[in-house]
Amino acid sequence: MSQLFQSLPEVVAFLAEKKVLRPLDIQFAKFVSSLESELRAEVMWLAALTSANLGQGHICVNLAPITSDINTSDINTSDRNASLESSTLPLTSGSLPSASLLGIYGEVAQQIDGLINQVDWLRVLNDAKSITTSLGTLHNDMSPTPLVWQHGRLYLHRYYRYEQTIADRMNAMASAISIESPAQLANLLDQLFACEYHYLFSALQQLPGEKNTQVLRQQLVCDFLDVVTPELINWGDVDQKLMHAKQSGDLNILDNLIPLSCCLNWQKVAAAVALTRRFSVISGGPGTGKTTTVTKLLAALVHQAGLTQQSPIIKLVAPTGKAAARLTESIGKALSSLAIEPEILAKIPTESSTIHRLLGAIPNRVEFRHHRENPLHLDVLVLDEASMVDLPMMHRLLDALPAHARLILLGDKDQLASVEAGAVLSDICEFASQGYSQGQNDTIKQLTQFDCRHSSAQRNAPSQAAIQRSAVADGLCVLQKSYRFDARSGIGQLAKTINASDTRGFGRVWDKGFTDIVWHHLTADAYQNLLQSMLKAYQPYLQIVAIRPDGEALQSADRLAIWQRSTAKSALESFSGHRLLCAVREGDFGVVGLNQRIEQRLKQRDIISNGEAQWYAGRPVMVTRNDHNLGLYNGDIGLCMTDYTGDVAKLKVFFELPDGSIKSVLPSRVPEHETAYAMTIHKSQGSEFTHTFMILPADFSPLLTKELIYTGITRAKKTLTLIAEPQVILKAIRCQTIRHSGLASRLKS
Repeated sequence: MSQLFQSLPEVVAFLAEKKVLRPLDIQFAKFVSSLESELRAEVMWLAALTSANLGQGHICVNLAPITSDINTSDINTSDRNASLESSTLPLTSGSLPSASLLGIYGEVAQQIDGLINQVDWLRVLNDAKSITTSLGTLHNDMSPTPLVWQHGRLYLHRYYRYEQTIADRMNAMASAISIESPAQLANLLDQLFACEYHYLFSALQQLPGEKNTQVLRQQLVCDFLDVVTPELINWGDVDQKLMHAKQSGDLNILDNLIPLSCCLNWQKVAAAVALTRRFSVISGGPGTGKTTTVTKLLAALVHQAGLTQQSPIIKLVAPTGKAAARLTESIGKALSSLAIEPEILAKIPTESSTIHRLLGAIPNRVEFRHHRENPLHLDVLVLDEASMVDLPMMHRLLDALPAHARLILLGDKDQLASVEAGAVLSDICEFASQGYSQGQNDTIKQLTQFDCRHSSAQRNAPSQAAIQRSAVADGLCVLQKSYRFDARSGIGQLAKTINASDTRGFGRVWDKGFTDIVWHHLTADAYQNLLQSMLKAYQPYLQIVAIRPDGEALQSADRLAIWQRSTAKSALESFSGHRLLCAVREGDFGVVGLNQRIEQRLKQRDIISNGEAQWYAGRPVMVTRNDHNLGLYNGDIGLCMTDYTGDVAKLKVFFELPDGSIKSVLPSRVPEHETAYAMTIHKSQGSEFTHTFMILPADFSPLLTKELIYTGITRAKKTLTLIAEPQVILKAIRCQTIRHSGLASRLKS
């Protein structure tokens, strides 16, 4: 192959032409290089590399010196799906092989690396005027430069500051809090997390006669009651009660036969952990009870505050309107089944908002009304779906917290990271494998009677002396048990094997005859059947959309308004029962193509208006850009319907807000949006659908990762239909998302 490049600016121009670098990356690189007098070409390359990596979700470029001798020319083209972590290459005084960091391989990569290997990059990093280098912590009074190089990582200055301040605040909040009346609090936790036996009773009733043996009954007790030391239980007495139980209440006697110290209720542990720290994280997959746990935790916090005649101000937030609405619904359900004093219930909020609403978004400005100089007025903040929160937003949230406030993060660490840069929840949850310190374990035992050292996670944790511990680890709890997806759930089994990157296990799940999962290979017939299935799935909500007001509704303006809101809410609820999820945007298997085909089929069947108008009754839309004036945000779903409340019937788009109210907007005023019969898996985060359909492209793409597949599958509450080629999905399960940052390192004490 002939020589393509003579200089680094030529490389930058080539990558811009091939769209490897964005126009933003090029303009930033040119600006930064203009600050230099001698090292313009070299700094241009570093700036373009850093900006491009930020666009891919990385907080920094990992340039840490390592001793192994690796050359990008040894990387085969077939390895394009390899994680970026595996392509972190050695930085020496004369070497910076980084073409692979931009996804460039083969002969072109060899030429690029050959050119940049001629540069003494350590000299560039140390001598460039636009790069701050420091082995310690940069101080606020230091003159800012566009780039910062610290601990082997190259940052944009702003993102360096975000990461540093987040780590400083979390480390400060991670210290232990003294507990008022621990014995009284332990009794309260016993009351809030009392054993519930209806799940166990139901499982016992479903045991076939030939399998209804003492061994299997004992196994069910261990599974449903989280027994970790079965050798301490008198199983003869327990089995007698199991065999004679006629209703779930008959099993309450097990409270006396199975000591709490023999069990390990992770929900109760999570509450105890959060009570001892101003910063805590409760992570877990779908159905593990994160919302139920935090509701009981809030009751305990309110009770504790009452001991000192205080009434904490509690706020609930989520990243999107849909996630906030789900949190509102979940908290409401959990409170309705909580047996506590009315005065405590009254102090637990039942409505949540988006982060933007909480911080006070200012139209047409990046800044928020609440920040360090004007902090939020609250004592406890619960943030749901924390995996969706990017680094800049987490920085703004922490910056606006008052010094005394508690922050409780809820989320699934195994889900997709945020669309924007960073993977904050995942970085924090790295420390869950460290287990609890001796002091924290003693506190948990005092509050719950559970000894976490009996858990497999604690037994497998590295020795305290062998690791650099983080104080954050004592504020983490990962819930393991799913109450939605049990052993009889194919969805739960799939999620488990995907998280483990177990391709063989994933294949075996389909052989077990689960009725809640269906897999079709990506054939022409399967594609057409999918379109037909979507038409059938969406007909119920379209029938609601077509309803006209009856005589009773027309009797008064108030009744008509109530009827309109009720009809819109019913249609939105029906629409949310089914959804088609795609891994990509473009093409026959992407959101754009499938939305067009579903819309065409609906028109051909005269189910929706068969005209050329963009807006028609029944059109579902998703907002793609925040509009603070309207109170509509990225990810909000609306339905176009006829509004009969005015003098003349006209089309409006109806949205359900987080508080459950209905907002209608003229189509011309709806913020940037797209049709939403199908949506990307990324956009589905924070949502759940009774029946989820998921389709993957015919060919593998680096976009397909185990986190993407896991997130899509776990959007299904009851039924999953998967359309994908085996080689594509199995390759995706083996591909893990890696996002470079230094947050985890900064959180180590």
